[in-house]
Amino acid sequence: MSQRYEHDVLVIGSGAAGLSLALHLGSNRRVALVSKADLTQGSTYWAQGGMAAVLDNADTVDSHVADTLAAGAGLCRREAVEFTVRNSRRCVEWLVAQGVDFDRGPEQDDSYHLTMEGGHSHRRIIHAADRTGMAISEVLTERAERAANIEAFTHRTAVDLVVEDGRCQGAYLLDQRTGHVDLFQARAVVLATGGASKAYLYTSNPDGASGDGIAMAWRAGCRVANLEFNQFHPTCLYHPRAKSFLVTEAIRGEGGRLLLPDGEAFMHRFDERGELAPRDVVARAIDHEMKRLGADCVFLDISHRPREFLAAHFPTVMARCAEFGIDIAAEPIPVVPAAHYTCGGIVVDSHSATDIPGLYAVGEASCTGLHGANRMASNSLLECVVYAESAALHIEQTIDERDAPSPGRPWDESQVTDSDEDVVISHNWDELRRFMWDYVGIVRTNKRLQRARHRIELLQAEIAEYYGNYKVSNDLLELRNLAMVAELMIHCAILRRESRGLHYTLDYPQLLPEALDTVLDPSTGPHGRGRAA
Repeated sequence: MSQRYEHDVLVIGSGAAGLSLALHLGSNRRVALVSKADLTQGSTYWAQGGMAAVLDNADTVDSHVADTLAAGAGLCRREAVEFTVRNSRRCVEWLVAQGVDFDRGPEQDDSYHLTMEGGHSHRRIIHAADRTGMAISEVLTERAERAANIEAFTHRTAVDLVVEDGRCQGAYLLDQRTGHVDLFQARAVVLATGGASKAYLYTSNPDGASGDGIAMAWRAGCRVANLEFNQFHPTCLYHPRAKSFLVTEAIRGEGGRLLLPDGEAFMHRFDERGELAPRDVVARAIDHEMKRLGADCVFLDISHRPREFLAAHFPTVMARCAEFGIDIAAEPIPVVPAAHYTCGGIVVDSHSATDIPGLYAVGEASCTGLHGANRMASNSLLECVVYAESAALHIEQTIDERDAPSPGRPWDESQVTDSDEDVVISHNWDELRRFMWDYVGIVRTNKRLQRARHRIELLQAEIAEYYGNYKVSNDLLELRNLAMVAELMIHCAILRRESRGLHYTLDYPQLLPEALDTVLDPSTGPHGRGRAA
């Protein structure tokens, strides 16, 4: 039987953004923290590299801002970049106060070990070996589980938002264990649901990265922006049994070199920064060489560094590769690009507030203006913590002005039946991910995008018919959301008639003189273009 729950704040998503926001709220606020799986199963847990912050005396806020603006290819919102970077040191200090144990410098003094990553002009990546996300996730999860005001709900899949009287008042959530859809009501709702990289055949992301929050916000009436900018991580482990394993960019930061199958280095032919060029440049270079040679992969070589150094700095990569018979201290690692990060998302302001009163979006689901046309390495964890704090403060300042949610309507499943055709879901899922990879991937053309638009329209019709006749399941909801976000990605890509940052098209290889956001508005359908608010 369906249940009804009421809290002050509903946080959907338990990564760094959702956990940080929940912990920043006052202890008098009743918070529902919802996760699609266990609390530590989101993308944060698997983030290896680290978090960018201005911590070294030789580094400056202006330098970090300049690097981010350069990586974003003219599309970053400067005020968002400055806001994020100015707050970076304080957010690191907050994480340390929570108990996150970042690596210290060689003298084990008060300084931290900072590493270099692509696009950065200084060492400013604070990390916990090569499992920074795990360290942050485990500490914040433990804090949330101990907080008396935070109630965790795991194995729940969001279905849709509840918008009544012009404001967001909650969401319908599927309990995966009972099969029932429950109503969760709150005076403030936060989408911290991550990105949509599972729309692609090859991805570094965990299975839950299905764009749920972006799709729900769009259906509820929120604008989205810049969804054509999908970041492909240049180096994921290439092995038939190595599902979604990312080989951290920090390996290139510590001197790792990309090699062709014959051992020849090639990045110097594409960018003077070589392996430390921004991710879009490196991913396109690898894609180009693989297609030119007909190669299945390229190789990342860090074997010239001492084994002790690799064991200390990259224990996760070393152990994972060893499982597949690869000794990174003695041989190069086979790697391929894979979908990694959704740079666009739900349009928000500096408080992470969306177009709908009472609804917020933080982390990868949002579009703050920080990343522009290409996210610079390790800015994402920073964005999560900075905007989570800002959103929590805004919620605290405004929540008492909002009335309690009006009596909600329970989920109605009286007109649907159990499905005996789940093969439709798996078939459509595979088809979606394949044509997105082939037609809306690292390199695009008008013809490929038009083919993708035709396929997604047919797929959407099939999914809508299926959704209207059968009881919802986790797989069906993820497919519905992925198809919705894929359609938005395709429309954004068609509208951008230039090559900028992560969006590279053979039909429009040049930059336009003015950098504009691609903004889609559900009130007019996914066909508009303009500058985000």
